[in-house]
Amino acid sequence: MMKTTGINALENAKIVIVGGSSGIGFAVAKAAVALGAEVIIASGNINRINEAVAAIGDNIKGFAVNVTSEKEVQSFFEKIGSFDHLVYTAGENIRFSTVADADLQDSKDYFNIRYWGAFLCTKYASKNIRKSITYTSGIAANRPGVAWSLGASICGAMEAFMRNMSIELAPVRANAVSPGLVISPLWDGMDKTHKEAFFDEYKQKLPVKMIADGDDIAKTYIYLMEQDYSTGQVVVVDGGASLI
Repeated sequence: MMKTTGINALENAKIVIVGGSSGIGFAVAKAAVALGAEVIIASGNINRINEAVAAIGDNIKGFAVNVTSEKEVQSFFEKIGSFDHLVYTAGENIRFSTVADADLQDSKDYFNIRYWGAFLCTKYASKNIRKSITYTSGIAANRPGVAWSLGASICGAMEAFMRNMSIELAPVRANAVSPGLVISPLWDGMDKTHKEAFFDEYKQKLPVKMIADGDDIAKTYIYLMEQDYSTGQVVVVDGGASLI
């Protein structure tokens, strides 16, 4: 595999960001375009895609893709051809449920975008990726809490899948970013007052005394695309939450 050279490793790179119309994915798209990359974003909401493309402007295209549809995912990757980096940040609003209260079908459905979507995108992109894949996990994999059974399970599954892909798809690199609490639309399902109180309390506990937004976390995705020697790794970006 050709080694990345030059000061700006992402200049003229072709990057596909699935889930790139909002939240962390949108922040990664902005950062990549600012570094001179050609970015393609995909998500299931055409209105958000159009808004994201308009907000970023140059060097970005958007496609509506239902990542739970194998036919749509296959068609999308056949259409865009070869590219350098795949970033997967797609996800639904965060859900909390104890095992005792969980609905089995709802629990299975929760995996569709976060895990099976990543699986399908990897399947149909694998022949066209030149350099790397970066998945999204979360600290719930190693720091679970009450009512986090689904989130913890998905994060753990993504990390195991990523490690396998780092071997199966080599020399294409595969890594995962594991964020802590992040200000993003994934929390929009929570009552606003409850959410604000939760975020404020959590912020006071963190060593950094702040809650990250998408731009903070996007720097880690950029790092994993820019360098050439990391594969099979989970990079934790949690403000010190793993220590408390």
